[in-house]
This record gives sequence, structure tokens and C-alpha cells, in this order.
Amino acid sequence: MDFTPSAKAQDYITRLTDFMNREVAPIEAEYRAQNRALNAGPDWRDWQVPPLMEALKAKAREAGLWNLFLPDPDLGAGLSVLEYAPLAEIMGRIPWSAEVFNCGAPDTGNMEVLWHFGTQAQKDRWLTPLLNGDIRSVFCMTEPDVASSDARNMAATITEDGDDLVLNGRKWWSTGIGHPKAELAIFMGLSDPNAAPHQQHSMVLVPLDTPGVTIERMLPTMGEYDPPLGHGEVNFDNVRVPRENLLVGLGQGFAIAQGRLGPGRIHHCMRAVGAAERALELMIRRGGSREAFGKPIITLDGNREKLANARIAIDQARLLTMFAAWKIDTVGARGAMTEISAIKVVAPNVLQQVVDMSMQIHGGLGLTHDTPLSELWLMARALRFADGPDEVHRAVIAKQELKKYRAAS
Repeated sequence: MDFTPSAKAQDYITRLTDFMNREVAPIEAEYRAQNRALNAGPDWRDWQVPPLMEALKAKAREAGLWNLFLPDPDLGAGLSVLEYAPLAEIMGRIPWSAEVFNCGAPDTGNMEVLWHFGTQAQKDRWLTPLLNGDIRSVFCMTEPDVASSDARNMAATITEDGDDLVLNGRKWWSTGIGHPKAELAIFMGLSDPNAAPHQQHSMVLVPLDTPGVTIERMLPTMGEYDPPLGHGEVNFDNVRVPRENLLVGLGQGFAIAQGRLGPGRIHHCMRAVGAAERALELMIRRGGSREAFGKPIITLDGNREKLANARIAIDQARLLTMFAAWKIDTVGARGAMTEISAIKVVAPNVLQQVVDMSMQIHGGLGLTHDTPLSELWLMARALRFADGPDEVHRAVIAKQELKKYRAAS
């Protein structure tokens, strides 16, 4: 295997790095301040997209740095998962910057679902405006009343009624549902409880203005509401949509989810690697510029050793994630289950550890909004739940390993 970027990928790496350094990084603090000023508090109905974001998006699109994640050369950059991975790392250095390039979650995963599995009518109605950045979307899967670490527990229902599908249930941690441009939800629910376990669930496209869809609240993450995206609790009460809003067919929910989550986990994990690099850089700069007890802080109390361990851990996480990306490109997501689960454990944990080291070096400053560290720490901690908790991914890895020995015995 060779992780050297192709000429096409290298061109995007160079252009994206230049754009981030020239357009995004200089206004990072200003953007955070603008976002907090516009979107204080949990009432998402008053949230606004900061004008700085819309200005950056226009510049990115003009620069040809748009929909970089999509492998379709006509609709996106036409990059493989491995080729896109370094771009995700670059964006990860500033947590909100992926949206600048229309590469933010959960839209990327939802667009890939529509691109892979949508009918032409579904693509025309939803994929085109998503690719244009005119609307945002959410993915409604996790539920408050069951152990969602086992996705087979989903209890929200999808019932056939003539030419319609009727949806009932409660979802939460629906990321992006507070966004002023959020118009579409992909709803995953139980459609046939008597089918085989992984053929019981389906996915349905639901316009958020459909009667019966009620956004009840935004959920705080350690006291932060993450505007203007938000993470909402949503009630679906006899929500009726036409059958043509069904994705693929009844019972295909898990098959679609596997296609959605493989590349998406590469995106998440490489952004985490980029965020860890940023945290390490901040740690070194802070530790080298402040003195305590007559010495630079970075030289005190084993801090050099911590720095070295952080460097090793970040590089290991990057290489493992690049290997997983290469394997997805080579054999598909189902053939890369061990590697995908491994990076989902490793990358967020490495990010959390490195950010914690950096916060310690920064002292009280690291807990404030004056640096991105508290935001990066929340990102890391939340990622250890998102798309499956660490324990579930370790169980997947163990299961795959045990299969090898059973086959050999």
C-alpha cells in the first residue's frame, strides 16, 4: 500500500492549506465571538448563521474547494476515501471549518446516502440543494428510551398505510436540527419486527415541516449547545409521508447505514487527528513561551515526555486511519470492519488525551473560550459516543479476531 497523495489529491491539499491559512485561521477567534454573540442560549428558533460563515463559503466555492468529500467527479472533487483523508485532517484543525467547504457532518453522510441509494426524484429534490449548500440535513437514529449502543433496539416505528408511511417515535442527539437551514431528516425506524434482526429497520426521508414533527429542545453537551447546529430531541407523532420517500426499500436500513458510516468514520477520525495536531501545537507554543520555577513550562515535570508520547500517538492514529481508508477503497466498508472500528476507538481517545495535556499546560486559559481547547475536548468526548461507543467498536474487533481462529480450527 502507498499513502503518497496522488497529483490530484496533492493539488487539493496545497490549495486547501493555503485557503485555511489565508482565509479561515485569521478570523477564527472573530468567528467564535460572532457565533456566541448571535446564538446565546438554548432557544434554537433565534439562532442565526454567522455572516462570516456565509462569506467564507462563497469564497471556498469560488476557489473550487466545495463538496471535496464526494467521489463523484461531476458533483464533487472525485477523490477516493484515501485521497480525501488528508483534507479532512486539514479541516479538523478548526472544528467548524468543514462547513466552509460543504464538508460538514451530518450532511456529508446524508449526501452520500442520497448519492448511493436515492432515486433520481429524491436526488433532484434533496441532493441538489444539499450539494449547493442551500439547505442542511439531519440523521435521526438515536433514541432516548432504549440502549442505542445496540442499534437493533430502535423502537420508533415505520408503518405502511396505503401509499403512505406513518412514522412514530422519539429521537435525540439529532445533530444539526437547530440550524436555520435544516429542512430534511433521514429517519431510521422499525418497519418489520418479525424480520431477521438486521432487516427489521428502514430509512425514510422526512421534510422537517411535515405535520407531526416537533423539535422539543436542544441538548447541551457539558453546558454547550453547539449553535447554529445544535443536537435536538425530536418527536415524530403520526408523521405521514408518501411511500416514495422510502430509501431503497423496507428492511434496508442497516445495509444503508453500513454504506453511510464507513467513509464518514474516516472523515470524523481524520478531523480528530487534525484537531490533535492543533492541540499539540498550542501546547508547545504555550509551554515554550511561559516560565515557572525559572524554566520554560514545557521542560518541567515530564512535559517533554508527554509531548513525545503525544507525537507518537497522533502519528499512529493517522497511519491507522489512512490504512482504514485504503482498505475501504480496496475491499469496501464491510471488508474493513476491524480497521473502521479500531480508528473509531483510537482517534477520539488520542484527541482527548492530547487536548487534556494541552489544557494542563495552558492552566486556567485552557478552560475558557479564548482558545479552541475546550471545544476540541468536547469534540473528542462526544466522538467517543457518536457512531457507536468505544465498547461496541472493541466488541466488533474482538468478534472479527475470534472468527479468524474459529476458521482455522
